[in-house]
Amino acid sequence: MLRYALTLVIFALLALSPAPVWADEAAPLTKIEPLTIATENDATMFTVEIADTEQSRERGLMFRQRLPENRGMLFDFGEPRPVSMWMKNTYIPLDMLFIRADGTIAYIAENTVPKSLDTVGITEPVLGVLELAGGTTKKLGIRSGDKVYHRLFGTAQ
Repeated sequence: MLRYALTLVIFALLALSPAPVWADEAAPLTKIEPLTIATENDATMFTVEIADTEQSRERGLMFRQRLPENRGMLFDFGEPRPVSMWMKNTYIPLDMLFIRADGTIAYIAENTVPKSLDTVGITEPVLGVLELAGGTTKKLGIRSGDKVYHRLFGTAQ
């Protein structure tokens, strides 16, 4: 009887305790889609989470401990506008690709500093920002002017 009571107390405490940070960190957003970047010499496909709501754009890749090479997050701002991002609560370096409405890359911020509150942005209006693991753009030779193929830019694959 005592063992049964202790088991119930333990389950109750577990149910009432807040979820640990790691329980949510790897949970992807609900929309996952393919995206391709074409460089002068090659094309690379990525699988990206879509951040197209205020809540998902605010959360972004916060609290993630890693981001696989072929994965990323695409921020959809709905219409072209100047965009600023930051790295608050983001534990991994990222490459941020600021993308025009026609799918061309306007600017790349490479290896952004984890947890930094400094803003990273561009005054030129962009429709989206793609976040990839830090160092990806250098490794793959991705540069400003390269083309991103995704439905958001009217350049579906």
